Amino acid sequence: MAPAADSTRQRELFERIHDAYASHYYDRDSMEFRRRFIHGPLWDGLDLDGKEVADLACGSGANSEALLERFPGVRTTGFDISEPAVVDYAKRTGRPSHRVNLTEAGSFEADFDAAMFIGALHHCVSDLRATLANVAAMLRPGGVFMMMEPNQQYVLDHARRAWYRNDAYFDAQTERALSHDELVALSREWFDVEWVRWVGGPAYFLVYNSLIFRIPHPVKRATAPALLRLEASWNKLPGKVIYPYFLARWRRR
Repeated sequence: MAPAADSTRQRELFERIHDAYASHYYDRDSMEFRRRFIHGPLWDGLDLDGKEVADLACGSGANSEALLERFPGVRTTGFDISEPAVVDYAKRTGRPSHRVNLTEAGSFEADFDAAMFIGALHHCVSDLRATLANVAAMLRPGGVFMMMEPNQQYVLDHARRAWYRNDAYFDAQTERALSHDELVALSREWFDVEWVRWVGGPAYFLVYNSLIFRIPHPVKRATAPALLRLEASWNKLPGKVIYPYFLARWRRR
């Protein structure tokens, strides 16, 4: 019963913050951050034209919209636990969307050539293995699984956990940062790791996560260009613990 209760908490959270989330995470500067530091690395070297792509925890469709701009022939489908999200997704992208709980065992068909979780798998911690099993079931053999998630090995993860407990934009009982090694251990029967990178600097916090840090839009617009330039330099530093999130690309066996 726990996954159902946990999924209800996540659904209620995202339906409550839907408008504020969309305003900050899908504005011009956050989309530029995604283009440079999330979408670019995840999609580089792929040809997704003519492919079927599952946008998991799709929100209002900003990631699919960007994917359609990069690959005009791609066919996306959105999946989300929030009803306002799937409605907005269909309106924004003109593509189908479905309300689902990915933490529960599903009956998904291998209809997709690729799937992506952009900052959302960490909301599925009530049953990560079931979630990963659902992703595996969706993908054809050789299909690509792309993710961007908060890094549990980040040196300030203890502060992040405290923030989750005290901020109304989070639900500490049903979300946490993830270890890439943990995800690999949970899903090694279905996936092979193509690559993983640990990244994230000042722009990740003050541009991409402007909602969480209560950065007003005018301040964000004024500071984003300098912060985005600094981000590119920061991401060249070695190691894992200085980076708040990771990017990974896996392949379905």
